[in-house]
Amino acid sequence: MRMAPQSYFIIVCFIIIFACCPLCLVSSHSDDGLDKFIESKRYQVTKHRSSLKIVNVDDFGAKGDASDDSEAFQKAWKEACSSDRAAFVVPSGRVYHLKPNSFLGPCRPHLSIMIYGTIKASPHRSDYKKNTNEWLVFQNLTDVVVGGGGTINGNGRKWWLHSCKINKAFPCTHAPTAVTFDGCKNMKVDNLKIRNAQQMHLSFKDCNNIKAYNLRVIAPQTSPNTDGIHITDTKNIEIYSSVVRTGDDCVSIVSGSKNIKIMDLTCGPGHGISIGSLGKGNSVDHVSNVLVDGARLSGTTNGVRIKTWQGGSGYARNIRFQNIVMHNVSNPIIIDQNYCDKNGPCPEQKSAVQVEDIIYRNIKGTSASEEAIKLDCSKSIPCRRILMQNIDLRRLGEGDSDASCVHVAGLLERDTIFPQC
Repeated sequence: MRMAPQSYFIIVCFIIIFACCPLCLVSSHSDDGLDKFIESKRYQVTKHRSSLKIVNVDDFGAKGDASDDSEAFQKAWKEACSSDRAAFVVPSGRVYHLKPNSFLGPCRPHLSIMIYGTIKASPHRSDYKKNTNEWLVFQNLTDVVVGGGGTINGNGRKWWLHSCKINKAFPCTHAPTAVTFDGCKNMKVDNLKIRNAQQMHLSFKDCNNIKAYNLRVIAPQTSPNTDGIHITDTKNIEIYSSVVRTGDDCVSIVSGSKNIKIMDLTCGPGHGISIGSLGKGNSVDHVSNVLVDGARLSGTTNGVRIKTWQGGSGYARNIRFQNIVMHNVSNPIIIDQNYCDKNGPCPEQKSAVQVEDIIYRNIKGTSASEEAIKLDCSKSIPCRRILMQNIDLRRLGEGDSDASCVHVAGLLERDTIFPQC
């Protein structure tokens, strides 16, 4: 089924308007870097309709009738990727089922990926025998815009039921990440819904210069290991105005990542905003220059967390959490340099990931536990240069909240701090 002529006309007019009037787009975002990126990299289109090539998956045999549409998507991708100024279009009003698929670049300039309908994962776990780690992978893409307002559904229920965290009779194995952007540069991901991932929802891996806006990442609170947005080995990434409600970390940031900005984030349920874990298996890990500004967390097991394993090395430094409101959060502020996620105790080790130059500023709300602030740092390599300013975290219900700060070298408290170490 081909896209209706009216739909072609609307898409073409939409692009032409931005080409003729870039200020229409610029006015909606105040970030100068983003404005320049969009103007110079994405919307350098001509005023002629013929300049836009629409590649509709329906035109390549996609049915949207619960059968596998992988072959049609790959044919459409090959055409779009090899064409200048192409729009790879997934139409609205249908649900397209896909097995694991990789959409590989590099592609011709000015490619758009517009998802208006729904893409749903195959319900058959046997389809993932070749790769149980990933479902949809977009790899080696540069100067690409992804959007459309549609839904990517990982169809994860069967995977959750086979998780060792739900049923201890099953072995602990990986389940697929729903959407992975791998080795991508100068990319904008805007206005997408990602739901019910098999495991992680959205991963940015080895990427550079990413703008992610207006994302809605949703899964049940009981779904295991379903991190919302996972950032690894990625530099210069901004996540704005997004909602993440899952069964694990709303945002997780791990080794090799730096220059990260997260603003206007709604988080919960889930496990909060986490840096780490770092240093597992005596690894050398590095995370630096992270800003979380303007977050709202509700009903999460952690608020803002830094977690590292004993025995590792490297650093987590220059990290700022500010202007955050929490409600009913079990561990609002936590640094855990003795993180241990396995059965039985973890042996004490001398080596540790250095945690330093951390700022907590303007953080208010309620704690579901007595210990609202917990800085559990390494005995051999203590946390260094921790600043707390204008903190007010009250116990939800009866009793006062408390703080525990162990092995902290250089804790500076300014203005109102409650509770105090």
